[in-house]
Amino acid sequence: MSAAVYYNKLQELHRMIDLRLRSIVKEREPKDLSDGCRHVLSAGGKRVRSTLVVLACEAVGGSMRSALDAGTAVELLHNFTLVHDDIMDNAASRRGKPTVHTKWDLNNGVLVGDVLLGLAYRSLLRTRTKQLHRSVELLTNSFLEVCKGQALDLEFERRSRVTVKDYFRMIEMKTGRMISMSAELGAIVGNGSEQQIRSLRSFGHYLGRAFQLQDDLLDVVADEKHLGKTIGGDIVAGKKTFLFIKAVERAAGNDKKILEGIVKNRRAAKKTSVAAVTALYRKYGVLEATEDQIRRNTVRATAALTVLPDNSSTRMLHWFSGILLQRIS
Repeated sequence: MSAAVYYNKLQELHRMIDLRLRSIVKEREPKDLSDGCRHVLSAGGKRVRSTLVVLACEAVGGSMRSALDAGTAVELLHNFTLVHDDIMDNAASRRGKPTVHTKWDLNNGVLVGDVLLGLAYRSLLRTRTKQLHRSVELLTNSFLEVCKGQALDLEFERRSRVTVKDYFRMIEMKTGRMISMSAELGAIVGNGSEQQIRSLRSFGHYLGRAFQLQDDLLDVVADEKHLGKTIGGDIVAGKKTFLFIKAVERAAGNDKKILEGIVKNRRAAKKTSVAAVTALYRKYGVLEATEDQIRRNTVRATAALTVLPDNSSTRMLHWFSGILLQRIS
């Protein structure tokens, strides 16, 4: 199949997921709560996780239709995490739109996130599968892992030293678990074999790593209009991203003092220009090191697909992994 065919299928899948998301909030009252939910779900997005659910389901012999409720559930859970992340980060915008707690208030933001979580479970419970209990258990355990990952991310902001190993452990819970869960859930809903389920979980694990590394990279090299948020936000927030950790490892002299100053006093990040820190990333080859890690993890992800049947959905998973590397937002 050609790239054009894959793009058409991707657009159709996104259209179907978006239709479900727009129709899932039926209540009109309380107004602020229902409007807030619709505001979040109308903001768009790449629909990476729901796409993985459907393609993984099809790759093991299931159908798109049987995976749509599970895919919608994952997308709702993902949006729940974004709403609460934005509150914790005090973010003013998401995907180029005001965040819920900014457009309304903090209380409504918390409640909108809670409702999206409840709607995720409601959607998953509609999934027609013989392994519904296993599916709900997977979603629940993954949700708990994401919360732990977010807690670690916040803890890292207060710690003076974070290693690359620490970083990977954190992103495997915060970002990677949602992506590996999506691929695994699709395989379960599609009644895949245990070997196929393990392979798709491994695929999602390494793809999740690559995806978060790409996010870290885009934070400093993307176009702000495409990214939908301020460039260098991770630097200003004092986030211990892969780029920052590698820069601290490689820097010397005054360069190292600049970076360590951000660790010791997060206000230093606001006093030090994003451009200056990005220049240090370039000077010490950190951008290239990140790109190399993205490639390595993507290769490991696609290698995990070798046990799957050679069908159009398996091939599309290979293609989809590739285009995630090329994204600009």
